[in-house]
Amino acid sequence: MKMGKLITFEGIDGSGKTTQISLLEHRLRKENIPFITLREPGSTSISEEIRRILLRHRQAQLSPIAETLLFVTARTQLVTEQIQPHMKQNKIVICDRYIDSTIAYQGYGKGLDVKFLKTLNKFGTYNILPSLTIILDINPKKAAERIVNVDQDRMESLGLDFFKRVQNGYHQIANEEPKRCVVIDSEKSIVDISKEIFNNARKIVRSLDVIT
Repeated sequence: MKMGKLITFEGIDGSGKTTQISLLEHRLRKENIPFITLREPGSTSISEEIRRILLRHRQAQLSPIAETLLFVTARTQLVTEQIQPHMKQNKIVICDRYIDSTIAYQGYGKGLDVKFLKTLNKFGTYNILPSLTIILDINPKKAAERIVNVDQDRMESLGLDFFKRVQNGYHQIANEEPKRCVVIDSEKSIVDISKEIFNNARKIVRSLDVIT
């Protein structure tokens, strides 16, 4: 049985994921390629409830371990209710954040054991890995300027040094898994970034036998 493919978008807050996901959606629609877009944490009723807990300012005292377990719980529900069923329908599944966010944010950003987090991710996702991970790379200071007028959630308000560690974490992930991860300069033009993303996604999409 043919299976769909999982494409994930990663990057620090302000890197432009939302814009580029929207542009990829447009290209897939134009090509009549079946897809669904999901977000982490979220896209199921349970996961959305967890999202509200995780992102509220008044939950700032949440410990990094408790935070991680909540993220993984939300991810497990997402895989069970959304990712697996849609992949079985031979769709492209686009996900705004996935396993690498836990490694970058809670591992490299907050100092939790990266090796253990990788094991936890495998357990929580039934070891479902993306076929392609787009990492949008941007200078953390530039990213902070992009979101300065946005009502920042708890994760976005952690400061520049934190996001430098997270970005370094993403670089490490990409170095370790170059076949899966593509790092794209998010300070290039929106159009150029979109073209580069679709050129990489096209290689994955071809396996669905719905594109030439």
